[in-house]
Amino acid sequence: MDTMTIAGARPVGEVVDVYVIYDDGTAGHLQASADRELTLSRPGRVVSRDEYSERLGQLRDGTAAHVAALEAADEARHRADFEALVGLGVPEDSARRMAGFPDGRR
Repeated sequence: MDTMTIAGARPVGEVVDVYVIYDDGTAGHLQASADRELTLSRPGRVVSRDEYSERLGQLRDGTAAHVAALEAADEARHRADFEALVGLGVPEDSARRMAGFPDGRR
């Protein structure tokens, strides 16, 4: 099979996976040509796949903890609203609906 070439274009070499941890703590996975020098888009360092996987796990754990804290704060706010409404004499079922506080009997 004949191949066409384009003036000034170079053939693509082997593509490799590259793992990066950026200076801001985020992690990146990209693919690059093995025969060309890699230039990162922002400050960071190339790491092993294992180090990248470990950092990704840390980021996921941190996100899960943050989400859990947000959910707990949200539940506490709904509970406080519910209790305030009940304290004002609003019937419990109405107070639950108004405060968005479920009764757990689903």
